[in-house]
Amino acid sequence: VQLQASGGGLVQPGGSLRLSCAASGFTNRRAIGWFRQAPGKEREAVICINNADNVIEYRNSIKGRFTISRDTARNTVYLQMNSLKPEDTAVYFCAQRSGMCSSGLNAFNSRSQGTQVTVSS
Repeated sequence: VQLQASGGGLVQPGGSLRLSCAASGFTNRRAIGWFRQAPGKEREAVICINNADNVIEYRNSIKGRFTISRDTARNTVYLQMNSLKPEDTAVYFCAQRSGMCSSGLNAFNSRSQGTQVTVSS
């Protein structure tokens, strides 16, 4: 099972980015979680979509701004990030596990490499 995250970049405050998490090596639906880690800060869970496409948002700060979705045909999960703020700056990565979501990365079976998101004017 492999995951590849992409879509990061430099964006001005208020801008948008869409991150992708492309999965290979399995065909059944998995829970996909997005995590991020900013310099000097602890890693944190951001949002997750489970195998039934139920969504859990782990950070109040993303409510109304971030959306997670799944394209089953492409085996890809997207993280749409709107109204980005400087505090969203971090390395983002996705992780997968069977069934339900978890806020703990250790509960996931594998993770992607990171993609850098920088929000700055």
